[in-house]
Amino acid sequence: MPPTIDIEDLGFDAGAHLLVKHGLQQLAPGEELDVTGSGAGWDGQLGAWCRSQGHPCAPHDVDGRKLVRVTRGGASAGRWRAALHSGHADPRADGAIADQAKAQWGLAARGATVEAGSPAMQFRLDQKEEVWAERAADLYAQAAAAQWDPETAIDWKADFTLPDMVEDAVVQVLTYMIENEVAALVVPARFLGQVHPHFREVQAVLAIQVADEARHIEVFTRRVRLKGREPGLSTAGGQSSLKTLLDEQDFSVAEFLLSVLGEGTFVSLLHFLHAYAPDPVTRQIARLAARDEARHVAFGMTHLAARLEREPAFRTRLANAVQSRNDALAASSGLNEEVFDSLILLAAGALTPGAIAAGYVRVQQLMVDMAEGRQSRLERLGFSKAEARQLSALHTRNFM
Repeated sequence: MPPTIDIEDLGFDAGAHLLVKHGLQQLAPGEELDVTGSGAGWDGQLGAWCRSQGHPCAPHDVDGRKLVRVTRGGASAGRWRAALHSGHADPRADGAIADQAKAQWGLAARGATVEAGSPAMQFRLDQKEEVWAERAADLYAQAAAAQWDPETAIDWKADFTLPDMVEDAVVQVLTYMIENEVAALVVPARFLGQVHPHFREVQAVLAIQVADEARHIEVFTRRVRLKGREPGLSTAGGQSSLKTLLDEQDFSVAEFLLSVLGEGTFVSLLHFLHAYAPDPVTRQIARLAARDEARHVAFGMTHLAARLEREPAFRTRLANAVQSRNDALAASSGLNEEVFDSLILLAAGALTPGAIAAGYVRVQQLMVDMAEGRQSRLERLGFSKAEARQLSALHTRNFM
């Protein structure tokens, strides 16, 4: 005999369907459930509900007691007929990440069953190969765990006084870094809204990158104003260089130019500032920001390594992007002269011929370290040593 549930005098307009639904969920399609009740018209209400849900039912009597035998239907019930399945929440599960996310999945959580007829929502970046990175979830977890509070992570009350020329140099370098960090915020923010939510791990990484850059802009600005200064000079050449990043429409190319080449180079600059900044606040800021930027580089490298493994010919597209950017900036002045001079002064530590000579050598070594770092990352992405050396040399003189 099939199991029996008694809904007593509970009506289907008051929740009786939950009891029947729960009973049917314990059965396989084709198995039966007997239902009885005592409320007025309960059997008619049950019949109407069964028809709407796709479960056959028939009344019968057992020892004079009215029952309705319900057979669990084989199709998805009611409104869930023709529903869409959207992969799996766990990105490691087989088939979890679709090669192309469906517009009809909209904003649903990956792995959810999406009702047929849901509105289509168009996201430009809906192809796995365009955005996916296998380590995205891990990189987001690392970033979330490494977030730092500017108020407590930096000793803003550290007691120091710098000569006006040195303080001006710090302000000029940080002014330059602020505008570069603004570009590093705007680029992922622009793509964030274009990524299909199916690739939620990538969305999360981009979102936390935006938060990182906003925090960098905050602390750089706060350090500029720490001794009552206003920001320094911003050149047309520097802005032109950054505009080429904002103009790039392809996600992978933008990641390559910004994260792999630009932010990778910036990590070297931040390490340089950590070593040679003349005050503890600037050194602390540089150390913390470099840690964040290294994660941004790691995401770009992971994404591009995956895309190039599937599409080796895409390397040509990346190389062409570097050459095109170099051509577009050929007439620009490159690095702000005041920034270059400020770096020399900071690395010198004193305004004497011998100290300036040493500072100049250190800045030249920074340029070498930046170039070698770019070349190393390019080789890891499959470029030959000669190609990597050439592309590294073509990278904008503005660093980012």
